[in-house]
Amino acid sequence: MKPRLQVYYEERVRPKLLEELAIDNVMRVPRIAKVVVNVGVGEAPRNPKLLESVVEEVGKITGQRPVTTRARKSISNFNLREGMPIGAKVTLRGARMYEFLDRLINVAIPRIRDFRGVPSRSFDGRGNYTLGVKEQMIFPEIDYDKVQKIHGMDIVIVTTTNKDDEAVALLREMGMPFRGATPVLVGV
Repeated sequence: MKPRLQVYYEERVRPKLLEELAIDNVMRVPRIAKVVVNVGVGEAPRNPKLLESVVEEVGKITGQRPVTTRARKSISNFNLREGMPIGAKVTLRGARMYEFLDRLINVAIPRIRDFRGVPSRSFDGRGNYTLGVKEQMIFPEIDYDKVQKIHGMDIVIVTTTNKDDEAVALLREMGMPFRGATPVLVGV
């Protein structure tokens, strides 16, 4: 069974973008290629149990086991040596990617306190969108009593287009609540 957001993309978003962006080939319509969730833990060299809990939490949030990231070079001011574990990251594709995005857009983001929309300036010039989340508590999978420390995470949404305006149109149609925009209801 296909994820709800994937069905929504195929039935509603793709035909609308085909018409709106005046694209003649269906294969040229922008789509989401992957989502990367990255968490950096600055205290990981001093507190290995904290890194273990972060890996477990990211696994619960994404539904996929994260990879531990390691330092590329030594920095003496931070007591950091090359090869030390310093964070966790997950690359989501396919059905897990659509399920994660559905939960992010419709469940997690609305739980942010004083939320007025995500910034629309966080595109990198190549059609990719980066979103910083200040605390992992917005995800319903996290049990507040088991959290050792509140941490943030970076979520990068990689699209198949190289143009930011096409990527904005794609994410807006997928239901991403940008600041100052009228919300698009994702209901299938």
